[in-house]
Amino acid sequence: MNSKKLRLSLILTLLGLSSYVMAQDATTEEETKPTFNISGSIDTYIHTSMGATEPTYGNSGPSTSFANLKGFSLGMANLIASYQGDKTGFTADLVFGPRGRDAVFAASYTDQRIINQLFAYIKLSDAVTLNIGQFNTFVGFEVISPAVNPNYSTSYLFSNGPFNHTGVRADFSFGDGLVAKLAIMNPTDIVEFNPVNTFTLGGQIGKTTDGGGVWLNLLYGDQDGKLDEDTMGPDDFSNGSLFQADVTAGFTISESFYLGANFSYQTIGEGEVSIGDDIEDAGNDASSFMGFAVYPKFTLSDAFALAIRAEYFSSTKFHPLAAPIGIDDEGDGNVIALTLSGNIKAGPLMFIPELRYDKTSEDYFEKKDGEATDSIISATLAAVYKF
Repeated sequence: MNSKKLRLSLILTLLGLSSYVMAQDATTEEETKPTFNISGSIDTYIHTSMGATEPTYGNSGPSTSFANLKGFSLGMANLIASYQGDKTGFTADLVFGPRGRDAVFAASYTDQRIINQLFAYIKLSDAVTLNIGQFNTFVGFEVISPAVNPNYSTSYLFSNGPFNHTGVRADFSFGDGLVAKLAIMNPTDIVEFNPVNTFTLGGQIGKTTDGGGVWLNLLYGDQDGKLDEDTMGPDDFSNGSLFQADVTAGFTISESFYLGANFSYQTIGEGEVSIGDDIEDAGNDASSFMGFAVYPKFTLSDAFALAIRAEYFSSTKFHPLAAPIGIDDEGDGNVIALTLSGNIKAGPLMFIPELRYDKTSEDYFEKKDGEATDSIISATLAAVYKF
């Protein structure tokens, strides 16, 4: 074979191999269809309380999370990078600003208070996905992002957590809308590592339809560790184990009416205390919180909706994880909160004017004249841009 024929043969062979490789790449690409997405939101607001103020840390209004800074205030910038492959993927969810910092309040390292979620996943089958890392809680109706909640301020149920978990979570899809989750995690909101050497178990079972769904969520575990004879100090105290049961539901009743609901009950058992060189039962009663909320939303046009939240929340026996709501000498207290929010759309920008009324069982809010009162009215105007 002369050199010209040899060159022609090599060229044809290389072209054939290139075509084969390109065909294989195209087939693989068609099968996996990996996607990389950048999304997120920004939010800012103005807030005031009428006739009463709670000055702690400059907050104004109810003692729930977020949306309670005075005057013109910042929420957060949320930047979410996600990769979704055929079998594997990840989510890196970063938050900047007061709302984001408060969402990861228990982070030990200041520079990690921008990580809202950071997890990778692998699909073990069509029915089972395994996630590992830090992820937002599956408990409750509301979420951290203001671009998703129907109201801009948040409920007492949401504010009492949990917010985030770090651990391993298996998601199951059994078909016909039946779903479930099982997880083993650090104690609630301890996100970078586990300094207390105890773990929390989590679970969910739910039924979904085209119109909505209902989910039962469970958490159980010691949140602050056990006392250690080798490291404990005098009169050290550790809480008992936490148990939380939560039911969340939401259904589209018609084109213009959606109804959501949330019920949650959390209890922490008897703790332990160090007395001399011994560890003994603390003798304290189990404490708890309980609450329920309903979320009707009326969509009046493509550009306007009206969202309502009506909530009752109570805590007992000086419950250590309950937000301050005003309690009596026995450590018991309750609050009723009513929130009315408008959702005004201008493309990806949403304006949320909001009025909120909170009434506690004890005089808790401080009036401008220094006297205490059991009720407060708050007004907020927020702007949320989702991209």
